[in-house]
Amino acid sequence: MSEIKKLTIDVDVSDYVEKYVNFDEVSKLCIEEQETLGYNWNYPPFDFDVDEVWNSYNKLKIIAFKIDFSAEELEHTFEEMELEYILKRFERMKVKFMNEIYMLESEDALGLFLGKCNLCMRCTREFNMPCKMPFKMRYSLESLGAYTDRTVEDFFGYPIKYAHDGKLPEYLIFVGGLLYDKK
Repeated sequence: MSEIKKLTIDVDVSDYVEKYVNFDEVSKLCIEEQETLGYNWNYPPFDFDVDEVWNSYNKLKIIAFKIDFSAEELEHTFEEMELEYILKRFERMKVKFMNEIYMLESEDALGLFLGKCNLCMRCTREFNMPCKMPFKMRYSLESLGAYTDRTVEDFFGYPIKYAHDGKLPEYLIFVGGLLYDKK
């Protein structure tokens, strides 16, 4: 790994929701993903109105962590299991990155997880049990209906890239945020 960059931008929630949020459409994708990869408490369906979350705040700080890979890492072709292991290792780094978001929280600010929650090895939602870490679990931009790929590309200029054919992508980006300036 060559470098980790933290990217941030502050936007008005109402403008962001108007251009980047469609809960009905994105939640269907989240639910389809869960059917394949396992259910998670920070993904829909929810027992609350997502619009109420968005409408409770004036500002959104979009926070992305971009991991650039070295030329050596990019040149190497990995076996499928090896590549899967490497990507899971980076996925575990989200917990460390989330600590930076937790530190920004207050009574008037709510952190947003960097994608699907991975605080536990297996989410208790898969077993119809309550969340084991409700004090740390946060919802993500996509679970609240945001188009994160468009968000990253439009605000930071980086298209989302994926590993394929045994090769790492040029970079990985994890995007979360902070809703703040509570109404």
